[in-house]
Amino acid sequence: MKIVILDGYTENPGDLSWEELEKLGELTVYDRTPYDDAEIIRRIGDAEIVLTNKTPIGRAVLDACPNLRFIAVLATGFNVIDIDYAREKGIPVSNVPNYGGYSVSQFSIALMLECCLHIGHHDRTVHEGKWENNPDWCYWDYPLIELAGMTYGLLGCGRIGIHTAEAAKGLGMHVIAFDKYPSQAAKDIGVEFVELDELFARSDVLGLQMPLMDFNIGIINRENIAKMKDGVIIINNSRGQMVVEQDLADALNSGKVAFAGLDVVSTEPIRGDNPLLKAKNCIITPHMSWGSQGSRRRIMECTVENVRAYQSGEPKNVVNK
Repeated sequence: MKIVILDGYTENPGDLSWEELEKLGELTVYDRTPYDDAEIIRRIGDAEIVLTNKTPIGRAVLDACPNLRFIAVLATGFNVIDIDYAREKGIPVSNVPNYGGYSVSQFSIALMLECCLHIGHHDRTVHEGKWENNPDWCYWDYPLIELAGMTYGLLGCGRIGIHTAEAAKGLGMHVIAFDKYPSQAAKDIGVEFVELDELFARSDVLGLQMPLMDFNIGIINRENIAKMKDGVIIINNSRGQMVVEQDLADALNSGKVAFAGLDVVSTEPIRGDNPLLKAKNCIITPHMSWGSQGSRRRIMECTVENVRAYQSGEPKNVVNK
């Protein structure tokens, strides 16, 4: 049985092993595959199983690869796959539903703290000699924000959101959330569920931790930013398409939004003309929230189990039943 991995490098840049997958079939691993249908089709060839992270598999690819019987996504998000057409062709698509809850929530808190404390900036100024030559024994170039007593608003409160809520509460924050399916687990730790407009109005920090859906594409836009508090902090390490980037850049430059901490943008890698690159008080990291070795090891383990389950005739974690 032939197995092809189209873009293995981000999952395994060398600190993990493909050994368990090698036991399940004739494995070919490509570090990266151009987002070109012809090349994707060539690399899949006559493989029965394909693993992908961000390399798209659409209708043309599915039609051109008649031996393809199973697709495993090395991630939770599966929007790069035409899952409806795959269903029509009888091809199950499995994902990794829960691997990075702690790492992603940890990163969202780190972005928030960086917006409030500017540790990286002050480290640079010390290394540049500012402290050495300062007339006082200490200094800070930005107001230092204490979070205790503030409200952390979560747009989305699933597994990752619950971990983030626990951390925010540990900092003395009150946590509110909007989610179409409020969980009892979140309520049990004290999360207050509210309607969307109330979330915008009450949040001192607004964290985006929801999968991309039709209703939330572009949800952080000029109209909704206007509903928020002056000086709100926006954190997004979910999906860049949830933000209208020019609107957020305008709000940062006007001061309506005090700071933004972003690990995702609408087009990745980021384009040089993205307006957020020149916006004031905007921290951008390269979609790395998920990338701890612990998270990637869980992706590997779950994906191996997904392939084994398919081979046994009972696929699991199928997103297009």
